[in-house]
Amino acid sequence: MDFELSEQQQLIRTEVRNLAGKFDWGYWRDLDRTGEYPHAFFNEFAANGWLGTVIPTEYGGSGLGVTEAAIVLLEICASGAGTSGASPIHFSMFPPMPIILHGSDEMKRRYLPPIARGEMKLAFSVTEPNVGSDTTQLQTTAVRDGDEWAINGRKIWCTNAQNADRVLILTRTTPADQVAKRSKGMSLFFAEMDRSAISVRLIEKMGRHAVDSNELFIDDLRVPHADLVGEEGEGFSHIMTGLNPERIVIAAEAVGIGRAALDKAVHYAKDRVVFGRPIGRNQGVQFPLAEAYAHLEAAELMTLKAAWLYDNGLPCGKEANIAKLLAAEAGCDAVDHAVQTHGGFGYAREFDVERLYREVRLYKIAPISQQMVLNYLGEHVLGMPRSY
Repeated sequence: MDFELSEQQQLIRTEVRNLAGKFDWGYWRDLDRTGEYPHAFFNEFAANGWLGTVIPTEYGGSGLGVTEAAIVLLEICASGAGTSGASPIHFSMFPPMPIILHGSDEMKRRYLPPIARGEMKLAFSVTEPNVGSDTTQLQTTAVRDGDEWAINGRKIWCTNAQNADRVLILTRTTPADQVAKRSKGMSLFFAEMDRSAISVRLIEKMGRHAVDSNELFIDDLRVPHADLVGEEGEGFSHIMTGLNPERIVIAAEAVGIGRAALDKAVHYAKDRVVFGRPIGRNQGVQFPLAEAYAHLEAAELMTLKAAWLYDNGLPCGKEANIAKLLAAEAGCDAVDHAVQTHGGFGYAREFDVERLYREVRLYKIAPISQQMVLNYLGEHVLGMPRSY
């Protein structure tokens, strides 16, 4: 067993840490206040080639694995960028995953190079208001009309739709009562964000203010048949192949946010003097931070194990789900302890941990809730009866 990162992976960690460090806490504090998209940050990472981390080299990317993607996103979050910094880079890596795995050669040649260069921003749209986690019941439809498909329906929690050029969208192409399994009859499209056919409503939310979340109202969106990803009727399975890698990098992001908050808290605990002594000398302050560090270390280890399994073509569903579960808990606990360490100042925007508190909470909900992870482990790992 070898727990060392390779020389290349160590270099990636250093380079991303240095690049992300050019955007200080004040930069993210301002964008959190204004809700402005982090264009400068995105463009800097695009110019340095990081958007193409998992895109094959023949299509303009670096051809690296999920392990390297996890390292990139962990370091971005550890810099203090939080979900507002991670999401633009994340959405250049993982919405394209079904295209990388299932798209035609023509689709890959057409779309992957501009994605890798940062010339095409993406959105990802699966969830619907009346469906939630039960994706097989989705109601958005796509109907074939010659060489085009007509898409109609409604989506919610579509990230980045305000800025996106294209959206990866899951639809139903065969009615649910006409397929042998509920997971069949759904198709995946890489559609243009045609504003004449897609109305976008911004959702005001607790955190990640610099990256938008939206509800989509889709009325006769015309999509060329060439933009069907993979096989007709197999969209759900195509989406599923990208779920484990996304859970792995989501875990890395949660660990990174926890590390950023912990670093803030440790420095504050060393410098803040009350009753004639640094507050970090008090075990009531020191022990929670030490415990948070231990939990973050364990969560990162499981994250890297899951990534290694995936990159080596081995089953990783159990490990990917456990990594997401543990990292979300560890990240939230670390930020909570950081806020508590700062006392009243933890509630003040100028000390930044309150922003991380609002942002890290998302990881207990999305892209899959902690309860759905436990459902998976209970049924598929422990062999107990399906609970939902």
